[in-house]
Amino acid sequence: QVQLVESGGGLVQPGGSLNLSCAASGSIFSIYVMAWYRQTPGKQRELVASMPSGGSANYADSVKGRFTIFRDNAKNTVYLQMNSLKPEDTAVYYCNADLRTTAWYRREYWGQGTQVTVSS
Repeated sequence: QVQLVESGGGLVQPGGSLNLSCAASGSIFSIYVMAWYRQTPGKQRELVASMPSGGSANYADSVKGRFTIFRDNAKNTVYLQMNSLKPEDTAVYYCNADLRTTAWYRREYWGQGTQVTVSS
């Protein structure tokens, strides 16, 4: 079994910062991509940022220049540093990992989600 455990959400004022983290644990053979998605009520889940193993980060246009994703491969952990937060960044943020549990089995896993609220 694989678990993704997120932490770091909360309430912040516009212009403020928050840092999210997500640690993957369990039977992990290798991790390809770790990513952050977000979702608001009535809308589809959208990609915020992704980081492939050994590759370059990819960001949604709405967060470019404000958010930074980075990974600690030794800890199977992905982070999302969020600066200059706006009310429209309010959402439940989900961690995602595309990984193998064995040499033959690959699938995506999701965290439980963490609420980020940007409000004065």
